[in-house]
Amino acid sequence: MRRLCPNIDREDGLETVLEVPIPEEMFTSMGTNLGLRCQNMLTWMKAQTSDKWSSPVIAGRFNELRFLLYLVGSPLIPLQVQLGHSIHRPVKDCSIEASTAKYIVQQYTAATGGQLALNSVHSMCVTGQVKFKTSNFHRGNERIELKKCTEEAGGFVLWQKNPDLWCLELLVSGCKVSCGSNGKISWRHSSNQQTPISKGPPRPLRRFLQGLDPRATANLFIDAMCIGERLINDEDCFILKLETSPAIREAQSGPNYDVIHHTIWGYFSQRSGLLIQFEDSRLLRMKTQVGDEDVFWETSTESVMEDYKYVDGVNIAHSGKTSVTIFRYGEQSANHKRELEERWKIEDVDFNLWGLTMESFLPPADLE
Repeated sequence: MRRLCPNIDREDGLETVLEVPIPEEMFTSMGTNLGLRCQNMLTWMKAQTSDKWSSPVIAGRFNELRFLLYLVGSPLIPLQVQLGHSIHRPVKDCSIEASTAKYIVQQYTAATGGQLALNSVHSMCVTGQVKFKTSNFHRGNERIELKKCTEEAGGFVLWQKNPDLWCLELLVSGCKVSCGSNGKISWRHSSNQQTPISKGPPRPLRRFLQGLDPRATANLFIDAMCIGERLINDEDCFILKLETSPAIREAQSGPNYDVIHHTIWGYFSQRSGLLIQFEDSRLLRMKTQVGDEDVFWETSTESVMEDYKYVDGVNIAHSGKTSVTIFRYGEQSANHKRELEERWKIEDVDFNLWGLTMESFLPPADLE
């Protein structure tokens, strides 16, 4: 990952620190020599000014990237994660499905370092790189192929103090998305200042539950149900399932859409105890004008976690792949399907950072 860029204005000046590290291959693709790459990077960053967005080509390209980064790069989880309780819950009054799930979560906690190691983590900083591929919208019964020629690459920096205190900066192909939560609200906005800032109740980032935050994952699934077993990548896995309540779905609905359902599944290896795969599915009903039929959007997301390594006694997944399938259907809308894919790799993980305070997670000034 490239974290520094040479000073373009002064050859003898200090190198510029990039706010978000980028993959080395992304930097080398900007030119045939160092000077040209740096000049192209400067031009690339200046292109983020608002007067550039009058071009339909640039605006269309940006909207496509923003859609990709919002849906795949920085989605949120509908359930709040509470860290104030122990995962060792009593099982005497539970069903066999619930008590089995609690046992599986305890095994997962042991596999990721144990309760003592997980509780010793009070904050973290993660840097990594991502690659995206996407398809066009197709008819529902057509075979889909991801467009390899349009692979997008980038990097991200993620800061966290607890599941409700976090901040993510994600930079891909010149498009930057910033999102975060200060414990009271969550927000998300892009580098195009003409795009309004979206906000909602505090919720954890889905990326935390892709092997980065075992304690939050354990506390999320402690109230799940074990619904069976499945073979995932030659691993026998237990399946844990969570359903969002009607109250949560109503709170997360908006004036123009309703959340019909949002379901989460975790696949835990019977051999290692680790979380191997994480899935969630959401169905939205988009409200249209009076007299028109509603349009439905169904999003299914599947993440596979790989390359678990210990960092300060905590077992962290350092790479993986997320696949997203989107269905759009309704009486006045032809059935369409689209697929997207993200591959990620974690470069650095640091725990218990000095100087990380509430001020580190302040929302944009427009939301204060």
